[in-house]
Amino acid sequence: MNKLTIDICPLCGSMHISHYINCIDFYASKEEFELLKCEECNFIFTQNAPVDSEIGKYYETPDYISHSDTKKGIVNYVYHLVRAYMLSKKAQLVIKESHLRSGKILDIGAGTGYFANAMYLRGWEVEAIEKNEGARVFAKEHFMLDVKDEAALMNFPTGCFDVITLWHVMEHLEHLETVWARFSELLTEKGILVVAVPNSASYDAEKYEKYWAAYDVPRHLWHFTPATIQQWGAKHGFILAARHPMPFDAFYISMLSEKYRGKSFPFFRGLFVGVLAWFSSLVKKEKSSSMIYVFRKKR
Repeated sequence: MNKLTIDICPLCGSMHISHYINCIDFYASKEEFELLKCEECNFIFTQNAPVDSEIGKYYETPDYISHSDTKKGIVNYVYHLVRAYMLSKKAQLVIKESHLRSGKILDIGAGTGYFANAMYLRGWEVEAIEKNEGARVFAKEHFMLDVKDEAALMNFPTGCFDVITLWHVMEHLEHLETVWARFSELLTEKGILVVAVPNSASYDAEKYEKYWAAYDVPRHLWHFTPATIQQWGAKHGFILAARHPMPFDAFYISMLSEKYRGKSFPFFRGLFVGVLAWFSSLVKKEKSSSMIYVFRKKR
């Protein structure tokens, strides 16, 4: 198997990188993967993950919710309840931050198409990209969405989107330099980039350490903090315009993390930790389990 071996920090170019933590792929393979951390900029990344062309088998499980839409188990049931609420919140955020009631939006990593459909129903012209074929089929059958495969990203004309969204997708993308440069090309001058990613500096990440479910190795290649995601934007000509916490994510992630620790009653234990994480994010939103970042192009 070909692996993504990283010797130089992808963010700052430093060669001063060191061992951070070892995590197990509890979700699919039960394999162990090492996380490295740059000593200069503190960016964290997964070492020796399968390359993009070979990582598909690590997504091939009926429990991978963004592809299968499964409601199996109480944790996934909670995920669906929260998603129904968050779809409206995400749409409202896009409208508020873009200052547009309608426009043209590209949703990258659209999964089974729920968010793309929510924006379509609000009158937006929607394009969507999703790598997984099964998820694309689901979006077509349930929402009549023509979701394109990942190759389409390079085929759209320059400056054609008012908004580009990535909801828990950036951490999966192998070629970060290429996609960040492409975002700048595809957005209009007043366009916005909306990125939601797990926060490895969160309350729950610090509590669960190697059991933190949002490390999700090897599917998650990159592990962002508020500081490092801002550096990625600045590197590619973006300024950070807004940050929004996603406190609900702490409940889902904590429940999974308790399960991975082998604890009894993971739902209730995770619920309790989720409450603590919620209060932590109220005091300091940079401690939220996941964060939404809104970027604008530098003028």
